[in-house]
Amino acid sequence: EVQLVESGGGLVQPGGSLRLSCAASGFTFDDYAMSWVRQAPGKGLEWVSAISWNGGSTYYAESMKGRFTISRDNAKNTLYLQMNSLKSEDTAVYYCAKTSSEVAGLYDYWGQGTQVTVAS
Repeated sequence: EVQLVESGGGLVQPGGSLRLSCAASGFTFDDYAMSWVRQAPGKGLEWVSAISWNGGSTYYAESMKGRFTISRDNAKNTLYLQMNSLKSEDTAVYYCAKTSSEVAGLYDYWGQGTQVTVAS
């Protein structure tokens, strides 16, 4: 079955950095675009970033531009999110998500999430 497992979250000071990873299995990883989505406490889901199947195109929410970098290693079936200059507003559970092959803009599989807490 499809499985997505995030890791790399933790507690970091404002201005610090974290690198999140998402290990994928159960599908042909390099056939699909992937995304990172986050959920802050008490808030709804917020799209963070996306990357095309081969990493040739990347997309970011406005508040993440210049701070976050999405990448992937298809040989390792792994998705990454490098987060720099972190702010308290970035505190959230971060999920990696697989795009649907049937509906544009829909994510049909999600990981369990990894907690990122930005605080001093």
